[in-house]
Amino acid sequence: MTDLADAATSVEVNRQAAAAAESRMLIGGRLVAARSGAEFENRSPATGVVLGSTAAAGPEDMDAAIAAARTAFDDGIWASDRALRRRCLLQLQEAVEAERDQIVDELIAEVGAPRMTMGIAQLDWPLLDALTYPADLIDSFEWERDLGPGEVAGPDNRRMVVKEPIGVVGAIAPWNFPLEIALNKLGQALATGNTVVLKPDPNTPWNATRLGRLIVEHTDIPAGVVNIVPTPDNSVAEMLVTDPRVDLISFTGSTTVGQLIVRRSADTLKKVFLELGGKSAMVVLPDADIDGVVGNTMAVCVHAGQGCAITTRLLVPASRHDEVAEKVADLFALFRPGDPASDATVLGPVVNRAQQERVLGYVERARAAGADIVTGGRAPADLPEHLRGGTFVEATLIAGLDNSSEAAQDEIFGPVMVLLPYDDEEDALRIANDSRYGLSGSVWSASDERALAFARRVRTGSMMVNGGMFYGADAPYGGYKQSGVGRQNGVEGFEQYLETKTIGYR
Repeated sequence: MTDLADAATSVEVNRQAAAAAESRMLIGGRLVAARSGAEFENRSPATGVVLGSTAAAGPEDMDAAIAAARTAFDDGIWASDRALRRRCLLQLQEAVEAERDQIVDELIAEVGAPRMTMGIAQLDWPLLDALTYPADLIDSFEWERDLGPGEVAGPDNRRMVVKEPIGVVGAIAPWNFPLEIALNKLGQALATGNTVVLKPDPNTPWNATRLGRLIVEHTDIPAGVVNIVPTPDNSVAEMLVTDPRVDLISFTGSTTVGQLIVRRSADTLKKVFLELGGKSAMVVLPDADIDGVVGNTMAVCVHAGQGCAITTRLLVPASRHDEVAEKVADLFALFRPGDPASDATVLGPVVNRAQQERVLGYVERARAAGADIVTGGRAPADLPEHLRGGTFVEATLIAGLDNSSEAAQDEIFGPVMVLLPYDDEEDALRIANDSRYGLSGSVWSASDERALAFARRVRTGSMMVNGGMFYGADAPYGGYKQSGVGRQNGVEGFEQYLETKTIGYR
């Protein structure tokens, strides 16, 4: 709970963020209002107040953005001038760093992200290398390679493989880590020579529109190379997916929307990168130190559990189930929902009222199905006055259900963990893999070798072994099964924004 001493901090942060916000979109190198003049509200998840408004792109604005990106790719020098691309990415890096303090306020205000998350994946981690890693890779990447003469056309025949940018990228960012994901999408798409139309989530538009202003004011990025088009209208956003002038969709969000993108993009046979949902397992092997491991379950409290890689299924030996339930409940009780502007807060609000109702609906259906709601499961009733319009959910532990239950199978995207007992290590592996998702996970053991061997058998795109962290712009990230297609970051992510051409010549 936020102390009374800093009870007004979120109110003040909201005011500062609103005063510094950029409401205009970026199209064709210019910061512009919507042609219709339409705007939409940006609301604080912590207080429920309207922070301000943002230009609401209509079909004509999205059409103009796609046209600008197409022209900049087809007729400009961006695709061919690697030195320009590197210089511009580093200029953008410097510009973002210079406004870090304002960005912190903005992310607290519009995302509801606790201040403590700024030091990790919400801001500082991507600020380290989301732009600089792909900028540096421009110089070291093998853009061309010689295949030699081959066997069929004679010794005077020569062959080469060339990597070229795909073209226009439609980048669609979510609301939970919006700037982190936008920077990682822009860094790799731009470094590889593509032009971009970025569509931020309407719940969190200002971090993206700020990037548009920084690009105009502080970089040499040519007009049309980056376009930033906020809109609350799904039909306008869908134009990115259906327009034949767009060559690739880079989407981070829910599996349901990812499936829709695949269907809608089929007619134009676009390439797609989809980083989708997760229901990751935290597996505590029988030899693990329970007391040492339980503290790591607090990850489900960080940013109200609104992270696709967060481990939300806790698998423990059946003989330790009740002991673990008690220890986790005691831990969760320490993380009371509070003001995201406070340094002491770990568990902030979920993004909006609909998400709060969705999360609480899962808990109530689990309760009706016979689950034991060990702790939490409600909207807190004891918040300070300035947070009573916010959308908070208590840290929740659900027990008494099996892995086939809705609560154990669906991505709830809130501060909710499901406790699942297993019989032996093979049973733990079966449960961990019994999911339509395969995004992330963790395993804990007294033996690194045992934990690593288990991790290799989990069908998921990333794993954390005994607390090891995989995150970084050099680390490919994505999922198996319905957790996605392709990878963000790393050389693998860099290459997915490239076409491969093979040339034979004499």
